[in-house]
Formats: sequence, structure tokens, C-alpha cells
Amino acid sequence: MSSPNVLSCDDLKAITGYQRPADIERCLREQGINVFRGRLGPWTTVDLVNLAGGLKPAATNDDTYDPDSIL
Repeated sequence: MSSPNVLSCDDLKAITGYQRPADIERCLREQGINVFRGRLGPWTTVDLVNLAGGLKPAATNDDTYDPDSIL
């Protein structure tokens, strides 16, 4: 996977310690992490892991304005 925010199956193997894709997927789902099934195995994103841990993603809305730019 090319995005630095995506955790590939290999990343998840290193993080969880599980080797079988089904075990990785089960472990993550039990912790409330949304997991996607891909051709190379389960994958998720850093934001989804953080969301399951109670952290909200930073706002990335380009429509935010600085007070000085409004006037």
C-alpha cells in the first residue's frame, strides 16, 4: 500500500504478533477497529485505529478560515 496512513497486512502482523490473516482480523475487530479485506490480507488505517482508541482525527476541512482572512 502506498499511503503512509494505511496499515498493511504485514504491518498488522508486526503490530499484533499474529501471522494468520483471520487471526489479525479477529484481533482488530474485537478491539473495535474497522478492518478491510484486501487481496493481500486485512488492512486498516491509522485514523481507524486512533478512532477505536477514542482519539478523533484532526480536522482537515479546507473551508476553515482565519479571522484575518474574513475581513
